[in-house]
Amino acid sequence: MSPRFNILFLALQAALVLAAGCNHDNCLRAVIASRAKPFPTVASQDCTSFFHKTVTPCPSTTTVTVTAGESGKALPRRDVELFEDTITVSPTTPPVVSTSSSAPATSSTSTPGDCENSPTSRQCWGKQSIDTNYYEEWPQTGKTREYWLSVQQGDCAPDGYKRTCMTFNGTIPGPLITADWGDNLVIHVTNNMKDNGTAIHWHGLRQLNNTEHDGVPGITQCPIPPGETLTYSFPATQYGSTWYHSHFTLQYAEGLLGPLVINGPTSANYDEDLGMLFLSDWSHVETFTLWDTAKLGAPPALENTLINGTNTFDCSGSTDPKCVGGGKKFETVFEKGKKYKIRLINVAIDGVFQFSIDGHSLTVVSADLVPMKPFAADSIVLHPAQRYDVIVEANAEPGDYWLRGGWVDACGKNKNATEMTGIVRYDAKSTATPSTTSTVVADTNCFDVPVEQLVPAFEYDVGTIGSLSATNLSFTIDGYFKWLINTSSLLLDWADPTLKIVMDGKSVFPTDYNVIPVEATAPGDWFVLVIQDTTPFGLSHPIHLHGHDSWILEQKVGKFDGTTNGFNFKNPARRDTVTLPGGGYIAIAFEIDNPGAWICHCHIAWHASEGLSLELVESEAAIPSSAGVKDWKTIGEPMCNSWAEFYKGSEFKQEDSGI
Repeated sequence: MSPRFNILFLALQAALVLAAGCNHDNCLRAVIASRAKPFPTVASQDCTSFFHKTVTPCPSTTTVTVTAGESGKALPRRDVELFEDTITVSPTTPPVVSTSSSAPATSSTSTPGDCENSPTSRQCWGKQSIDTNYYEEWPQTGKTREYWLSVQQGDCAPDGYKRTCMTFNGTIPGPLITADWGDNLVIHVTNNMKDNGTAIHWHGLRQLNNTEHDGVPGITQCPIPPGETLTYSFPATQYGSTWYHSHFTLQYAEGLLGPLVINGPTSANYDEDLGMLFLSDWSHVETFTLWDTAKLGAPPALENTLINGTNTFDCSGSTDPKCVGGGKKFETVFEKGKKYKIRLINVAIDGVFQFSIDGHSLTVVSADLVPMKPFAADSIVLHPAQRYDVIVEANAEPGDYWLRGGWVDACGKNKNATEMTGIVRYDAKSTATPSTTSTVVADTNCFDVPVEQLVPAFEYDVGTIGSLSATNLSFTIDGYFKWLINTSSLLLDWADPTLKIVMDGKSVFPTDYNVIPVEATAPGDWFVLVIQDTTPFGLSHPIHLHGHDSWILEQKVGKFDGTTNGFNFKNPARRDTVTLPGGGYIAIAFEIDNPGAWICHCHIAWHASEGLSLELVESEAAIPSSAGVKDWKTIGEPMCNSWAEFYKGSEFKQEDSGI
């Protein structure tokens, strides 16, 4: 039976298992060992808050053994890899703590006769492969990866300018969270801030039948109040490169973000995985202060950019006591003849980047969490929240080369845009400043990578459309600039999230929640969403859908004609963050197979705060019985009670949409 469609047209730390009494001791050792440059006292703070144990030595008979395999080199960065692999307890061998940056890139379910993942067979993954339908099938590893994250505030100076930041475990980016495809992840998040809530989203992960763990305040949970811990748990049913970040107001722009890697197959071969490469803009002023200007509709240009949490800033001649200097360029080392996998990610507030490496070409192998048929490029454009895995062959003449983040001026302004650079060296001992030049033609239109280039490696067609309905997008100045969808700007009540309303048996949602019901009349039904930009601004919007990938049926500049004539149903490009071109439209589709409350929003942080978002409440009647909501009464509801108690006595009040 051909799928039927509901169409809406909208104008728009591994498991730490230790003997009682030595938890803190081993935690402290692990944290200190894994930090290249820890903040003062942060290790002790982390471990005390995680375990609330007396600091006592570990008995000599207790051992922490980390099972770790061979993995690729890590890109050096200013963060921490904490408790990365499955930890077991042994009474006989000396303590070992892994500080490698990624889990073994081999399938833990391999048996003789399976296809082993190796430098010459990266498409393999034990009993699965690049051709596996990961929407329906994934490895059953039986492994759990458990991590502890502490949300805290402190001073930082990633580019040599000192300011107050929000961090995970004291670092920007936060610690690497990694697992193999099919593992289970258990992540404990403790809010160690004094006067602010938080909630953590695991970007791009479907959370299949697990909406409670999506991490969006006002939709799937109440915020985590100070002093409280919330445990998120979910299976890694997908694989690839993504990130975790606060979804609470503008917190991720303050530093609350980190890398999340699920090891799995790749559509082209490579020798070493160099891990995540974060591209971001960076403000020397707290983002919440900038909000007073941004909410008037004119976001300010930020002072700098960062590559993997570091960059330089010219403090020479400055009398500003906060301009302390000491920033540095990101560097990595290539070995002639090797092929390297680099996981690119844009974590900016509103910046768009055109990544390239002088003298080298890129082979693109994935977009977001969707493996792609490989294609060559001299550069790749990333809008906020988008990711691309690329393979770079070290085939240039040995020397020093500029790695360019590539700020795109057509999409916005930055005060230090030309200095968004790092260095690729063929000799680790070299300290020379590169003299290379770029031959890349700068992007001038602020568009996505053309969908024609993004061909998913695992083919998944879309069927026939049945009906269509339409609404309009507008904007208003009502206290601050607000984006309107269905004449409504998103405004959530943190204490009354959508999921709570569903679990309480209510069927009416506040108008400001911008809820769209998504219901299937038969298995295999699809939902299609067309978003049209009719505003006069010509701005592009990276639209991120939670709970699903987006099958991109059409993405064009101009007015949608109301027909499906231009839609591509044959293995269209799919990803979780799709850019709506200024003055244009996107048509995206997904199968109705994941009950939950899912937000769909612009990932420009200012725009999300200004209400450019809607909710899709999918298969509402099935939500209470879905696997991930079984803990609502014991976890979700008590957290809402704790939040309500904190918020009524707090001076901190909501000033934006809530996300």
